[in-house]
Amino acid sequence: MKISVYHTPESTPDHDIPDCAIVIDVLRATTTINTALNNGAKSVKAFSDVDLLLAESNLLPRESRLTLGERGGKKVDSCDLGNSPLDCSSETVANKQLFISTTNGTRALQRVADAPILITGAIINYSAVVNYLQQKQPETVWLLGSGWEGGYSLEDTVCAGAIASGLVDLSNVETIGNDEVVSSISLYHQWKDNLLGLFRLSSHGQRLLKLNLDDDLKYCSEPNIISNFGIQTEKGVLTLYRQ
Repeated sequence: MKISVYHTPESTPDHDIPDCAIVIDVLRATTTINTALNNGAKSVKAFSDVDLLLAESNLLPRESRLTLGERGGKKVDSCDLGNSPLDCSSETVANKQLFISTTNGTRALQRVADAPILITGAIINYSAVVNYLQQKQPETVWLLGSGWEGGYSLEDTVCAGAIASGLVDLSNVETIGNDEVVSSISLYHQWKDNLLGLFRLSSHGQRLLKLNLDDDLKYCSEPNIISNFGIQTEKGVLTLYRQ
């Protein structure tokens, strides 16, 4: 198994796709997706365009679906919810089909939508991702951060490092696909005991703090509070994978 880390969808190699892609958007899309599925949502479908999201969601009865939209950390007015995992309680999402569009995470999901295996990782479930990869042993794995509007993000990189540290043997270069793997592992080992502090330092964390969303940061920084993840079962559609 060869692991590569990419900080953003834009940084991935052109005309290439891995055997398995783990999409990471800790603040907050993949945290929200994993939480919603863990709390009983039937599925989550990602869209880059809110108008397309609304058009498709409107094909379903109102009581069977929810729309989630976020731009710049703020809820999209035309959607039911924003992008907070704290909104995705079982009472809210159980047995619903969710339609989501976010600033960064949906771009990453679309970049690797053709991967044979696509799963969603976050701090809240990174051990489940590690366990799955250890069991399945795909030949090539991308840990794909979503970043912020094309730029590097600390929170996605530290999550990639958490996953990579459980998979990569630093004494065996055959497991290391690029230098970003080593740097992400180093970041994780430096901050693993204070992830919330790192998130509050990050540029996106600062945006969320200005929106009074520190409770979201606290939740997103809690390691392994759920033991499953979202997996793509048809293009653009994620459902729950139970280990």
